[in-house]
Amino acid sequence: MPAPSLAAISDSAGSGAKQAGAFRTISEVAEDLDVPQHVLRFWETRFAQVRPLKRAGGRRYYRPEDVDLIAGIRHLLHVQRYTIKGAQRVLKENGVRFVQAVGRGEAVAAAPPLQEREAGQEVGPDDRTVLRAALRELHACRDALAALRSPPEA
Repeated sequence: MPAPSLAAISDSAGSGAKQAGAFRTISEVAEDLDVPQHVLRFWETRFAQVRPLKRAGGRRYYRPEDVDLIAGIRHLLHVQRYTIKGAQRVLKENGVRFVQAVGRGEAVAAAPPLQEREAGQEVGPDDRTVLRAALRELHACRDALAALRSPPEA
Protein backbone atom coordinates (compact mmCIF):
# COMPACT_ATOMS: atom_id res chain seq x y z
CA MET A 1 0.00 0.00 0.00
CA PRO A 2 1.60 3.31 -1.01
CA ALA A 3 2.20 5.93 1.65
CA PRO A 4 -0.25 8.82 1.60
CA SER A 5 1.08 11.80 -0.25
CA LEU A 6 1.93 14.96 1.60
CA ALA A 7 -0.33 16.73 -0.89
CA ALA A 8 -3.26 15.33 1.07
CA ILE A 9 -1.82 17.02 4.12
CA SER A 10 -1.32 20.50 2.69
CA ASP A 11 -4.04 23.12 2.51
CA SER A 12 -6.33 23.02 -0.49
CA ALA A 13 -5.37 25.76 -2.94
CA GLY A 14 -3.95 27.86 -0.11
CA SER A 15 -7.42 28.79 1.10
CA GLY A 16 -6.65 27.93 4.74
CA ALA A 17 -9.50 25.41 4.88
CA LYS A 18 -8.76 21.74 4.41
CA GLN A 19 -10.70 19.32 2.30
CA ALA A 20 -12.84 16.77 4.13
CA GLY A 21 -10.43 13.92 3.35
CA ALA A 22 -7.25 15.82 4.23
CA PHE A 23 -4.99 14.76 7.06
CA ARG A 24 -4.94 16.93 10.19
CA THR A 25 -2.04 17.84 12.45
CA ILE A 26 -2.26 17.27 16.18
CA SER A 27 -2.74 20.99 16.76
CA GLU A 28 -5.67 21.11 14.32
CA VAL A 29 -7.34 18.08 15.92
CA ALA A 30 -6.75 19.49 19.39
CA GLU A 31 -8.30 22.81 18.40
CA ASP A 32 -11.26 21.24 16.54
CA LEU A 33 -12.14 18.93 19.45
CA ASP A 34 -11.21 21.37 22.23
CA VAL A 35 -8.77 18.87 23.75
CA PRO A 36 -5.17 19.69 24.68
CA GLN A 37 -2.48 18.09 22.53
CA HIS A 38 -0.98 16.23 25.49
CA VAL A 39 -4.36 14.57 26.08
CA LEU A 40 -4.41 13.31 22.49
CA ARG A 41 -0.93 11.85 22.96
CA PHE A 42 -2.07 10.27 26.25
CA TRP A 43 -5.13 8.72 24.56
CA GLU A 44 -2.78 7.14 22.01
CA THR A 45 -1.22 5.22 24.91
CA ARG A 46 -4.59 4.12 26.32
CA PHE A 47 -6.47 3.35 23.11
CA ALA A 48 -4.48 1.15 20.73
CA GLN A 49 -7.01 1.92 17.98
CA VAL A 50 -5.79 5.56 17.82
CA ARG A 51 -2.84 5.33 15.46
CA PRO A 52 -2.04 8.56 13.63
CA LEU A 53 0.41 8.48 10.77
CA LYS A 54 3.84 9.58 12.02
CA ARG A 55 6.26 11.30 9.69
CA ALA A 56 9.89 12.31 10.07
CA GLY A 57 10.59 13.96 13.38
CA GLY A 58 7.60 12.26 14.98
CA ARG A 59 5.02 14.63 13.50
CA ARG A 60 1.54 13.18 13.79
CA TYR A 61 -1.01 13.34 11.00
CA TYR A 62 -4.55 12.20 11.72
CA ARG A 63 -6.73 10.64 9.05
CA PRO A 64 -10.43 11.61 9.00
CA GLU A 65 -11.23 8.18 10.54
CA ASP A 66 -8.76 8.90 13.37
CA VAL A 67 -10.43 12.24 14.02
CA ASP A 68 -13.87 10.59 14.15
CA LEU A 69 -12.56 7.95 16.56
CA ILE A 70 -10.96 10.57 18.81
CA ALA A 71 -14.18 12.59 18.72
CA GLY A 72 -16.08 9.47 19.80
CA ILE A 73 -13.62 8.79 22.61
CA ARG A 74 -13.89 12.42 23.70
CA HIS A 75 -17.68 12.14 23.72
CA LEU A 76 -17.58 8.97 25.83
CA LEU A 77 -15.10 10.43 28.32
CA HIS A 78 -16.13 14.08 28.54
CA VAL A 79 -19.84 14.11 27.71
CA GLN A 80 -21.09 10.72 28.87
CA ARG A 81 -18.55 10.61 31.71
CA TYR A 82 -17.20 7.13 31.01
CA THR A 83 -13.95 6.17 32.68
CA ILE A 84 -11.07 5.19 30.41
CA LYS A 85 -11.73 1.53 31.20
CA GLY A 86 -15.40 2.02 30.37
CA ALA A 87 -14.59 3.69 27.05
CA GLN A 88 -12.15 0.88 26.27
CA ARG A 89 -14.93 -1.62 26.96
CA VAL A 90 -17.30 0.24 24.60
CA LEU A 91 -14.60 0.09 21.90
CA LYS A 92 -14.01 -3.62 22.51
CA GLU A 93 -17.70 -4.58 22.61
CA ASN A 94 -19.05 -2.30 19.86
CA GLY A 95 -16.01 -1.76 17.65
CA VAL A 96 -14.17 1.19 16.18
CA ARG A 97 -16.87 2.01 13.61
CA PHE A 98 -19.47 2.43 16.35
CA VAL A 99 -17.26 4.84 18.33
CA GLN A 100 -16.48 6.72 15.10
CA ALA A 101 -20.25 7.02 14.52
CA VAL A 102 -20.61 8.36 18.08
CA GLY A 103 -17.93 10.91 17.21
CA ARG A 104 -19.86 11.99 14.12
CA GLY A 105 -23.12 12.16 16.09
CA GLU A 106 -24.68 9.26 14.15
CA ALA A 107 -24.90 6.86 17.11
CA VAL A 108 -25.40 7.11 20.84
CA ALA A 109 -23.65 4.94 23.39
CA ALA A 110 -25.61 3.74 26.40
CA ALA A 111 -25.07 5.63 29.63
CA PRO A 112 -22.23 4.19 31.69
CA PRO A 113 -23.17 2.03 34.67
CA LEU A 114 -23.18 3.94 37.95
CA GLN A 115 -19.96 2.30 39.16
CA GLU A 116 -18.11 3.46 36.01
CA ARG A 117 -18.96 7.12 36.38
CA GLU A 118 -16.25 9.42 37.59
CA ALA A 119 -16.20 10.46 41.22
CA GLY A 120 -17.89 13.77 41.86
CA GLN A 121 -20.43 13.40 39.09
CA GLU A 122 -23.92 14.53 39.97
CA VAL A 123 -26.34 11.86 41.11
CA GLY A 124 -29.77 12.00 39.49
CA PRO A 125 -33.18 11.35 41.14
CA ASP A 126 -33.31 7.72 39.96
CA ASP A 127 -29.83 7.12 41.34
CA ARG A 128 -30.86 8.64 44.67
CA THR A 129 -33.82 6.26 44.96
CA VAL A 130 -31.56 3.26 44.35
CA LEU A 131 -28.98 4.57 46.80
CA ARG A 132 -31.61 5.17 49.52
CA ALA A 133 -32.91 1.61 49.12
CA ALA A 134 -29.37 0.23 49.38
CA LEU A 135 -28.75 2.34 52.48
CA ARG A 136 -31.93 1.02 54.13
CA GLU A 137 -30.80 -2.53 53.35
CA LEU A 138 -27.38 -1.84 54.85
CA HIS A 139 -28.97 -0.42 58.02
CA ALA A 140 -31.12 -3.55 58.32
CA CYS A 141 -28.01 -5.74 57.96
CA ARG A 142 -26.21 -3.70 60.62
CA ASP A 143 -29.15 -4.09 63.02
CA ALA A 144 -29.31 -7.85 62.37
CA LEU A 145 -25.58 -8.20 63.07
CA ALA A 146 -25.88 -6.12 66.24
CA ALA A 147 -28.69 -8.41 67.44
CA LEU A 148 -26.50 -11.48 66.83
CA ARG A 149 -23.62 -10.00 68.80
CA SER A 150 -25.68 -9.04 71.81
CA PRO A 151 -25.70 -11.62 74.60
CA PRO A 152 -29.09 -13.24 75.08
CA GLU A 153 -31.10 -11.73 77.92
CA ALA A 154 -31.76 -14.09 80.80
